[in-house]
Amino acid sequence: MLERLQKIIARAGIASRRHAEQLILSGQVVVNGKVVTELGSKADPEKDKIEAAGRTIKGTDRRVVYMLMHKPAEVVSSLADPEGRKNLRNLLRGFPERVYPVGNLEYAATGLVFLTNDGDLAARMLKQWDGLEQVYHVKIKGMLTLSDLDRLGKEIGIKMQTLRQPDASRGHVTNYWYEVRTKGAKLEKLRNLMFREHHPVEKVMRVGLGSLTVEGIPRGRYRLLDEREAEELKTGKAAEKPGDRLRGRRKRK
Repeated sequence: MLERLQKIIARAGIASRRHAEQLILSGQVVVNGKVVTELGSKADPEKDKIEAAGRTIKGTDRRVVYMLMHKPAEVVSSLADPEGRKNLRNLLRGFPERVYPVGNLEYAATGLVFLTNDGDLAARMLKQWDGLEQVYHVKIKGMLTLSDLDRLGKEIGIKMQTLRQPDASRGHVTNYWYEVRTKGAKLEKLRNLMFREHHPVEKVMRVGLGSLTVEGIPRGRYRLLDEREAEELKTGKAAEKPGDRLRGRRKRK
């Protein structure tokens, strides 16, 4: 079946769809021995010999992968970094398929990153990113009152509530953990707001992204979604909210 080249390249895990378009325009895609530079060109991955960035695409031997990773702090949430910092590729050592992160998680934060080689799903998730709920556990200096939580949440359009504190039983709580539910890129706004309020953010962990959660995944490790979970993503359930089990979870470290 004929498909657009950028879709074939993205599905093969060689590049994202946007990067695949750049490969085509720069003359790095060859179909049946001929260089293709026109966007919108089509080919049949089962019949045609397709090469992109020096790699040959085989239509029958590719596995589609959906992965959840628990990113540690001070790891760039990409597969390369011009500054030479540790990145997701370091955590994927030995994994046979090439996968790409969908969206971004800041360098200092820990928590959930979703990776896949399904270019169609990645493009759809990024398109609806501002409507996809993200759930964070955030540790700040000091403590907020209920009125603070309501006021600050309304100021930047997020929902905040107190988490059960890990040191509460020992009476040593001075800096508190909070659950933050937000849509869109508001983490930097939250950092700036809390600094202004004299409650600077000390730690950030993303625990939920749409219907996906980091629960059960050790830091620095990953797990593959099973067929049922993958099917839920592909049928559009990725935008649903994470389960209520995230609420009130005891924060680690």
